Amino acid sequence: MRRVTKLAAAVTATAALALTATACGESSTESAAKKDKGVGLAFDVGGRDDHSFNQAAARGVDKAEKELSVKSKEMTASNDETEADREQRITSLAEAGFNPVIGVGFDYGKSVNKVAKKFPKTTFGVVDSPSKVKNVAGLVFAEHEASYLAGVAAAKKTKSKEVGFIGGVNNALIQKFQAGFEQGVKETDPKVKVTSQYLYPTNTKGFNDPAAAKDKAKGMLDSGNDVIYSAAGQSGVGSIEEISKKKGAWAIGVDSDQYTQPGLGKYKDAILTSAVKNVDVAVYDLIKSVEDKKPMKGTTSFDLKEDGVSLATSGGFIDDIQKDIDKAKKEIVEGKIKVKDTPDK
Repeated sequence: MRRVTKLAAAVTATAALALTATACGESSTESAAKKDKGVGLAFDVGGRDDHSFNQAAARGVDKAEKELSVKSKEMTASNDETEADREQRITSLAEAGFNPVIGVGFDYGKSVNKVAKKFPKTTFGVVDSPSKVKNVAGLVFAEHEASYLAGVAAAKKTKSKEVGFIGGVNNALIQKFQAGFEQGVKETDPKVKVTSQYLYPTNTKGFNDPAAAKDKAKGMLDSGNDVIYSAAGQSGVGSIEEISKKKGAWAIGVDSDQYTQPGLGKYKDAILTSAVKNVDVAVYDLIKSVEDKKPMKGTTSFDLKEDGVSLATSGGFIDDIQKDIDKAKKEIVEGKIKVKDTPDK
């Protein structure tokens, strides 16, 4: 990466502070900030080591550090944050000169699009939310399509004919997981009952409360559910742990291939499969586009057709039903199956 001397930095900063406005509408704050600091990554609650969503984004940055020699700075959201908290985090990264600045998670949608207007020469990215500003890249995924395949697997593997879904927070994004899963189950075997429950109605703590997910999973297991799909970030670790205690029960992971996560190694034999979002690929692509001076813009959708989402095969537990998974995937890609992104009422 290009480096500047302390003297050059001081001169640039002084000149920038002397200006009240700059060409192309660049803010004085942005002028003062040194470019090429690297990637600024703002994680959702749970942080880098959530074994799921955030960790997938972190893999993209790790790859960029290795292959593109970029530097990075990571910050993490806390439970019960306000919109102002998220705005401040994104602003601080942009002011420091990081480019791109990436918000990981649906809740960063408003803050990223708002802050980006103040830093027109910085590229921003937001995972799971669309772009509304020209220098923002919205990275969205077809979670409902991967979840449909998870539903096929659950319907084929259940012995009790009862399966469950645990969502971290009852918002539009997590409802996509629920909708696809329920549809996949019902269209594979209408006799299978699906129970869907959420940890919290609105509080983002739902993505960072393994104890709550553990209790929820125990209740579902006690009620007869023998396959449980959790879309709850780090909270999902709690449900996987609880499911692993019951012989014959299966957990379905989310976002990352959770069978391969070192932190979940002792539970991996209970992880049937995972509905994977290739967040790492999207994050890496965005970083590379900035390095190549051709920054991504607008909203890019990563779907089943483009392998933006998938169903993991690690462990070999779905080998016997792979033909059913492949058939469903083919029909989704060809448009023969239209996967809903909102649950039935």
